[in-house]
Amino acid sequence: MIRQLLERNIIQALGNLGIETIGDAATFTVEHPEELSHGDYMTNVALVYARKAGMSPRALAEKIAGQLAQINHVKKVEIAGPGFINFFISREFFSQSVSDIISADKKFGHNELYSKSGVKKVIVEYTDPNPFKEFHIGHLMSNTIGESIARIIHVSGAEVKRACYQGDVGLHVAKAIWGYLQGTPGAHFGEYYVAGAAAYDESEEAKKEIIAINKKIYSKEDPKINEIYAKGREDSLNGFESMYKRLGTKFDYYFFESETAPIGAKLVEEGLNKGIFEKSEGAIVFKGDEDRGLHTRVFINSEGLPTYEAKELGLVKKKFETYHYDLSVVITGNEIRDYFRVLMDAVDKIFTDSHIKKIQHIPHGMLRLSTGKMSSRKGGIISGESLIEDTKKAIMEKVGTGDSAKKMSDTIAEEVAIGAIKYSILRQGSDEDIIYDVTKSVSLEGDSGPYLQYATVRAKSIREKAAAAGIVKKFNSYPDEASDIERVLYRFPEIVEYSARKCEPHYIATYLIVVSALFNNYYANNKIVAADDEFSPYRVALTHAFEIVMRNGLTLLGIPVPERM
Repeated sequence: MIRQLLERNIIQALGNLGIETIGDAATFTVEHPEELSHGDYMTNVALVYARKAGMSPRALAEKIAGQLAQINHVKKVEIAGPGFINFFISREFFSQSVSDIISADKKFGHNELYSKSGVKKVIVEYTDPNPFKEFHIGHLMSNTIGESIARIIHVSGAEVKRACYQGDVGLHVAKAIWGYLQGTPGAHFGEYYVAGAAAYDESEEAKKEIIAINKKIYSKEDPKINEIYAKGREDSLNGFESMYKRLGTKFDYYFFESETAPIGAKLVEEGLNKGIFEKSEGAIVFKGDEDRGLHTRVFINSEGLPTYEAKELGLVKKKFETYHYDLSVVITGNEIRDYFRVLMDAVDKIFTDSHIKKIQHIPHGMLRLSTGKMSSRKGGIISGESLIEDTKKAIMEKVGTGDSAKKMSDTIAEEVAIGAIKYSILRQGSDEDIIYDVTKSVSLEGDSGPYLQYATVRAKSIREKAAAAGIVKKFNSYPDEASDIERVLYRFPEIVEYSARKCEPHYIATYLIVVSALFNNYYANNKIVAADDEFSPYRVALTHAFEIVMRNGLTLLGIPVPERM
């Protein structure tokens, strides 16, 4: 990459000036200026090393720049402001990059960030809906972020396995079965759960009955409870699979609390004997490291049953035994951030294998509508399915009843709706809360998933029009000045690698918006398909390169590209 070439030459220039950089804590940056008019790259090296060099930043910049003018692909070097050095890349580089993008095609953007650092096997856990409860918009958010991160890590050189952890035992299951036994009207177990949760809070008698049911679920001593449990579990998991298919996710492994609970309970018992845990009021607890601001958590409750914390310990062990990862990435809502820190403290004390402890927790914010955060316990939730359907409805209303509506199949409406929702989630940092606005999400005016999809479909349509006109893409005849879109397209691999390094998809989402806006401006000011224009074959090639970058970027975000819009 050009960035690495510039960094190496800058370090060499500093050495030529007698400025030592080896083992130096001082660091400089090489990055893209906010404005293209300021160049393609800029560095603050002169500002960082001016004091060490004993001269003003601008004077040092002049000396450094004098040694950088002959770097391959660099057309011009300028000094700006107090001592920034701006680099302008050659025209030939950009035309060559168009050819390189088309040659690489689906591989454009791939890198070896993970494999080069020795992280070759990664397991990514996300979504984690609980059977007997609704697949709600929080799960939709986790799925969107997790699927994108899994894809980004994969193209960055690691083998990736996707995992989903589901709570198929626990008090919530007992509440759902209690609701079912009362004959509460409802189409699915999610509604039975709501009835049971309300009764648990409001009635001491119901609470005792639910606790008794919970014990029977673990002991499996009651045939009727076992039968209801099996039906509810199967119905829930089948419903989840339908959602995964709609969202474009296919998990490699499914882990269940019913499997991890006995493993976790055994680990806690062993830890109790080693002094890692202690007994307290009939329960077994773990006291977090107070010096690190960690709190005490119950791992085995007073009923003798493993809590969520103990089940998580079992999950860590089972996950590693199932897939000997180099890194385990866990994506959850940020409301369990503090809990997870305590869990990792326990993991650190229990397990001796350093690999099993290589766990990265990525907490995400909440997805809210105008009524605020939704609670499955109270029943006032928005399901993932209803949000998709409401977004599809908004799309159809926007399209209207004309020719466009006739061309809008249910498949296309579904793909546009999924794109609208996923982009709304991925357009900002994962840990930020999101207020989802259906109307804004389906806009074609910019900063939306459909805007990105439409730009990609338009590029494909232009290529098809060029092919029909007999115009074949070429790279050897192009305008003297590189267009803004050319000066940004080649950056895609840098963006992908940076997103992989940070485990943050929003960098890709933001980049795609910028690229789309530049291409739309290019399209508005240039006739791309023109048989009498000598530059038309190159413009068609540029359009193809843009389409490849968009498709690859949207794929990494998990956003489908419709055949037409």
